[in-house]
This record gives sequence, structure tokens and C-alpha cells, in this order.
Amino acid sequence: MAARFNKPGHKIVDHYTYVILGDGCNMEGVASEAVSLAGHLKLGKLIALYDSNHISIDGSTDLAFTEDVGKRYEAYGWHVLHVPDGDTNLEAIAQALAEAKAVVDKPSLLVITTTIGYGSPKKAGSEKVHGAPLGGDEVTATRQNLNWAYDPFVVPEDALAHFRKAIARGAEAETAWNATFAGYQAAYPAEAAEFERVMAGRLPENWEAALQPVTEMEKSTRLLSEACLNALAGVLPEFLGGSADLAHSNMTFLKGLPEFQASSYEGRNFRFGVREHGMGAILNGMALHGGLLPYGATFLVFADYMKAAIRLSALSQVGVIYVMTHDSIVLGEDGPTHQPIETIASLRATPDVLVNRPADAKETVAAYAVAIAERKRPSVLCFTRQGVKNLPGTSVAGAKQGGYVVVPAENPDLILIATGSELELATKAAAILTEEGKAVRVVSMPCWELFEDQPAAYREEVLPASCRKRVAVEAGTTFGWHKYVGSEGAVIGIDRFGASAPGPICYEKFGFTVDNVVATARQVLG
Repeated sequence: MAARFNKPGHKIVDHYTYVILGDGCNMEGVASEAVSLAGHLKLGKLIALYDSNHISIDGSTDLAFTEDVGKRYEAYGWHVLHVPDGDTNLEAIAQALAEAKAVVDKPSLLVITTTIGYGSPKKAGSEKVHGAPLGGDEVTATRQNLNWAYDPFVVPEDALAHFRKAIARGAEAETAWNATFAGYQAAYPAEAAEFERVMAGRLPENWEAALQPVTEMEKSTRLLSEACLNALAGVLPEFLGGSADLAHSNMTFLKGLPEFQASSYEGRNFRFGVREHGMGAILNGMALHGGLLPYGATFLVFADYMKAAIRLSALSQVGVIYVMTHDSIVLGEDGPTHQPIETIASLRATPDVLVNRPADAKETVAAYAVAIAERKRPSVLCFTRQGVKNLPGTSVAGAKQGGYVVVPAENPDLILIATGSELELATKAAAILTEEGKAVRVVSMPCWELFEDQPAAYREEVLPASCRKRVAVEAGTTFGWHKYVGSEGAVIGIDRFGASAPGPICYEKFGFTVDNVVATARQVLG
């Protein structure tokens, strides 16, 4: 943001990001991922205060965590400071913060040694105070030990007065910044208007028109995704992101734009490295900051590495965009370790996540249009490695509703439901069954969550309760589909791990053929 908006004599973006963390935080793998990347990027505006009390839930860190954390951070390229008496020496903490701010080419870690439960005669320095109340007797003893003569919930006047000094300081800081921004507006009115737009989270007018040319393309959906990403980058300067070391497989590089590196903070192409969980957490932070519209990419099966971050996107109500390619067994010879089977189902089971698996160019455009416009729910976009055709009957407007009729049939005898690359199989099977005299409707359902958002009357129109003969087709687990096919329907899916073979052979051997869809439909029809 600073690299984009600041001008000589007009520094409107100049704040720090602070982290408060403990021993357990430093044990988690995601910390290493994020800390490593922060050191590489020389993020001098990032300051972490490590409450080093040597206690976790199970007891002393001597049980499982005896490394020298400061040296570890130094190895990552951080500036490390120590405050040995963090219980009482506020001046030392303030001095360490000042020293940290003075180092502009490295993130800083303040290792602040403290006593958990400070002041408690029996529980200080013990896991017994980590996640449980002191108890009545120990509260009384702690009050006496600290000479705390105030009733419960009473804030002493001198403490209240001291903390409320922050109100005046904050008002002064805001007034000063407003004056700085007013000068910026006068000197750079267009940039100021753009800054206000992105910070408010408003999208520019007619941004979605940039996606229209993609609707005519015929490629794999990951290549269609690439086209969408680059089209959006041209009209959304706040749009930025990258891949976890798979940019040229995920097809997520924004062409002609610089990389975000320590020497080029204006860059919009991020190199996250093989750090999926860290990437997801960083995307959340970027989205929560405001002014940025981030995306991150990896293979769909590796969503498991970052599931906690995706869950927090939903819980935090931020519209992070997760670009997931190689969405099925058709990815081929990499085999079962890379072939997602249960992945989409587990993502669909996560509340407030939009899981979108488009079938062709029009549905891919719709997926991105929804993902960009939806600022309260994250989107997981699932794309194919193999090529797909632009199918008749699909539409951007229909796909935005999550599920819609692609091949119509009044009073259908059978409904075929499909997502992604399997929609073509369903449409071809429907043509064969129609020639046999059956009324067959085909429904594309790229996003269950968007479909469930629709009014009940619309859902009934698409999937009428009167038609109980239904077959769903998706190259993943059958889990979850029975709520749409019911007790009289069937699901063509995969409930075992995949296999290492060329993608088309995997597709055929696991039953994803027109013949198998037709045969299954005939069985359902009886």
C-alpha cells in the first residue's frame, strides 16, 4: 500500500503491524512458514512481541520445546531483542519497541520473559493458571500479595486516567493524519480517490466487463482461470496474489506485473514458496487489513495443508480467493497422493465457504465474478488440468445461482446433476436417453452454497420434488450428494483413492464415461 500510494512529501501509509504471541504459537508449523517468508521479504514494519513464559497447557516448555527461539528467528533474518524482566519493566519494553522501529530492513522479535499468573502465590509460573481460573481462595491470596485493595471489577481512578490519555493521543494522531491526507488529496486527487475506494472495499464501475472475452474461450478451466486473473488484474489494481511454489502449474502469474519482493514492494505477484498454511494465513491478514483483494493458489489436494486458514477466512468473514487446480483423478500420473477425492466434500462441509467447480468458460467467469463481489465469504475455486469444451446451455447468470438447468425437460423422467468436467458427460448421456424417449433434464451445480442461497421456489423449479429419479456425477467422493439425489437416485463418484495412470485412463477406469452415466441412469429409471 505504501509503495503504491505514498508520494514524496506525502506519506499516508506509514503504520506498523504488531503481533503478540506465546510459546505455543512458536511451536506451530505455520509460525515457521510465516516467519521465514517475513524475513526473506525484510518486512521492517512487522514487530512481534513474544510472551516467553515457558509454559504451555501441559506444563513447562522443558517437556517439548527447548530450542533457542531468538536464534531461530535470527536465522530467518529477523532482528531480535530481549527483555528479561517483562513482568514489571515497562520502560524496557517501550525501549525495545523503539529499537525495533529503528530497524527498517528486518522484522523484529521482542523476546519478553514473563511469569504466567504473575502475583499468584500458588499458581504463578505454572500450567495451572494457563487456561483455568485461579479460584476464590487464590484470587484473595493474589490480591493480598499484590496489595490490591479494590473490589472486583473496580478500575482505580489513576489507572483509568492513565489509559484514557490514549484518547487524546489517538485524536491528535487522527487529526495529523487527516491533515496529511488533505494535502495528499490536493496534490494527487486521483490517487486519493483511489485510496479511499480500495480502503472502503468498493469495486470500480463495470469491472466485470473485463471478464466477458473469457466466456468465448475453450481451454482447461485452469487456463480459463489464468485468463480471468489477468483480465481482473487490469481493472482491479488492488487484486494481487500468488501460488505456493506452483505458479506455472496453477497458472496464476499476473503477466507483465512485477513480483512482490524486498526490492519491489509495489509488486503484485507473490512467491509464497512451499508454505500453504502460511499462505492462507497471510491472505487472511491482507484481506483483514483492507485495501487489498488477495488470492492464493495450490493444487486442490493441498487444501488440507491450509484448511485451518480457509476455516478462519470463513469465520473472519473475509472474501479471500483460493485458486485450486488439478481438481480430480484426471491430473494423472502423480497418482493418489495428488488426486483429490474427499477434498471438495470436506470444504463443502465448512460453513460459509463458497466451493465452486465450474464446467467451462462461462461458469469460470461466473465463479470469479462471484468471488470478487463476495466480500464476506471466501471462495475455493476448483479447476481442471485437462481441457474442457464450452457447452451449450451454460451461462454466467445461471452459474451465479449455484445450480441451474443446462438441458431443459418439462416434467422430467430423470434429472442428471453434474459439476465441472463431468457436466459434458451428463449432457451427452442426456442426448442418448432422450433419443430413447425419456425426458431428461441436466442440471449444472458448480456451487452448492450459492444454490442453497436461492429461494426455495427457485430450487424447486430446478430440482422439482416430483422427479425422484436423479443421478449425480462428480469425480470425487459421493459423500454429500445424496441430499440431492435422494433415496431413489444414484451417484457416480469415487470412494477410494485414485491411481497413477494417464488422466484419460483414470477417468475411464473409474467409470467417468458417457456409457456408464447412461447405464446408471437406466438402472435408476428401472
